[in-house]
Amino acid sequence: MKKFYKAGVAVLVMVSLLGLAGCGGAKTPSAPAQNGSGSANTASSENVLKVGSDIAYAPMEYMNTQQQPEGFDVDLMNAIGKDLGYQVKFESGTFDGLIPALNSGKFDAIISSMTITEERAKTVQFTNRYFQATQSIAVKQGSPIKSEADFKGKKIGVQLGTTGQDAVEKMGLTPQKYETAPDALNDLINGGIDVAVIDSPVVAYFIKQNPDKKIVTIPGNFDQEYYGIAVKQDHKALADQMNASLKKLMDNGEYNKIFKKWFNSEAPKL
Repeated sequence: MKKFYKAGVAVLVMVSLLGLAGCGGAKTPSAPAQNGSGSANTASSENVLKVGSDIAYAPMEYMNTQQQPEGFDVDLMNAIGKDLGYQVKFESGTFDGLIPALNSGKFDAIISSMTITEERAKTVQFTNRYFQATQSIAVKQGSPIKSEADFKGKKIGVQLGTTGQDAVEKMGLTPQKYETAPDALNDLINGGIDVAVIDSPVVAYFIKQNPDKKIVTIPGNFDQEYYGIAVKQDHKALADQMNASLKKLMDNGEYNKIFKKWFNSEAPKL
């Protein structure tokens, strides 16, 4: 998911390999102080919101050439933090390790293009939805694969722990699992797999950034998915704060401004 699949993919892979290394356990952030008008004051150094993310998923989250996180999710989380008076600190982790790390206290929240599912909601609390997506089927131009009906007997790549993996396994197939989406897409280019099933915004961005790679998408029959920000189940106050901020950003046009920056179109109604 990111922007530099040519020169930058090595950086992305390195980021994903960092796994969950980093600082110690995060404390639940206290509610930001309110000023006389009822709005949150600027966050102090003590009021840090530690946010976990698999920062290898452009255009949603990725490391730029200065090794700083960028992307739609990054901008949105920073806007929420600013509104609530938190200083947001991003910490990278492998996608399938984010929820365990959250529940162990390493993070206060997760924003990582994480689809809201019943299974995940058993262990975390999600905010209201903030993004709509679906799965995309990526193949090389000229591939004999024209739909899911052609998957049998083919090598299918997915990112570990994602709804793409769930979708393929529900077909009764065993996919090849990768730590990051760039790993899967680059193996598709190199001929290691025949098809990749990955979230639609990531595949679309990859194709736009790498037209010479001759990767195309084919129609798929997948459900709509909605992303949410995850917090620990007993952190209802934090989830409520974020939901209020999300609504504010959607109502005042800031959410749409961020969406247009990354997708060059008006944000859809969620």
